[in-house]
Amino acid sequence: MTTLYLFCSAAPPALEVVDVIADAQARGWDVCLGLTPSAHRWLEPEVDELERLTGHAVRSSYKLPGEPDEWPTADAILFAPATFNSVNEWALGLTSKFVVGVVAEAIGKGIPTVLMPCANAAYVQHPQFDRSLDVLRAVGVSVLYGPGGFEPNQPGERRAEGFPWGSALDEVGRIVRTAS
Repeated sequence: MTTLYLFCSAAPPALEVVDVIADAQARGWDVCLGLTPSAHRWLEPEVDELERLTGHAVRSSYKLPGEPDEWPTADAILFAPATFNSVNEWALGLTSKFVVGVVAEAIGKGIPTVLMPCANAAYVQHPQFDRSLDVLRAVGVSVLYGPGGFEPNQPGERRAEGFPWGSALDEVGRIVRTAS
């Protein structure tokens, strides 16, 4: 079985992570769930269930020096939903958050990585957002933003069709096959 690191920031689609894990597992992935500190706080009541479902600790912080790694090595990473803040931190190399540090390091390790942002139409007007997406694309991250990926909604609104989780998992499968 291949290992997928599924990383989520604190955006409403993170609340659907149980179904996403089940879908990824049905596709043959061993899923390890990593959360930003805010996403961990959102999902805290479900952490025990998420650990039972994945068979791995849910992580939101770095391990201490000398501690063994709790997870198997990643074959691929999906960072979705990735908030405006997380996207910019990643592109700028600001790695104080565990999940951002792992995806930043994944670039140098050559781990196939997919990013699906989740930022509203007001946030994406900030010029840094497009620059950050360009930086991540340039280093080989598969960015699902725009038609066929995430399309920004107005602040406070959610799309009737929901977050395109299926497209994100399809892309993970595609880039892993391509990398092989």
